[in-house]
Amino acid sequence: MPEHRVGTQEEFEAAHQELLAEEKELTRRGDELARKRRELPWVPVEKDYSFQTEDGTKSLADLFNGHSQLLVYHFMFGPPYEAGCPVCSSIADTLAPQAVHLKARDVTLICSSRAPLDKLLAYRERMGWSLDWVSTVGSDFHRDLGFLHTEGELRPFLDGEIPPTVSQMAEATGTDVLGYVTEGPGMSAYAFSDGTVYRTYVTTARGLEPAMAYYGLLDRTPMGRHEEGEDTHWLRRHDEYGKT
Repeated sequence: MPEHRVGTQEEFEAAHQELLAEEKELTRRGDELARKRRELPWVPVEKDYSFQTEDGTKSLADLFNGHSQLLVYHFMFGPPYEAGCPVCSSIADTLAPQAVHLKARDVTLICSSRAPLDKLLAYRERMGWSLDWVSTVGSDFHRDLGFLHTEGELRPFLDGEIPPTVSQMAEATGTDVLGYVTEGPGMSAYAFSDGTVYRTYVTTARGLEPAMAYYGLLDRTPMGRHEEGEDTHWLRRHDEYGKT
């Protein structure tokens, strides 16, 4: 544990009140951004995407499962992967218990990946999730949203110094660096109205942090995320912590 300034209760209360004012301002700013997010123009989805599901081939409209809103987590699990991305797996750990609550607000939550459905379902069973998971084999769904990259697009990254965490995650998924970074994580949102599916929101990278509840909790601990200077990522699949 690093050394840290020690003070009195009075000093803590004074500093905490200053921080609280900033936290409240951030909350108000977050509410404003949420409003602006909802006000984005809806874009009709005109391409006829198809998905492999436990109940056969379905369209994007079918995935709403009777609700008017759909949230899709684009899970990094490409065709050559032997197991899902550990970071995406940590996100799915957070998402899985939320599905029932989202359903109560007319939202269906699913995961989507490019690996064959049997791989996805076997991995879901290993992880103990109940989330619906679909395969986009033969579909441009991830590519059209910017969550699938070609080798040519990745060449500048591949020709540079590969971060150790990327090599670590590639090994953890049973593929090489190219196979791993070809996939990208993301989340997209949709509305279904009068027989038309509309795309309403898309995000990736740190835009996914609301689905990573552990970071919000770590941000409130004495040492925070404590990731600076680490050569490997601390995240593991939940059944791998404590293994050497």
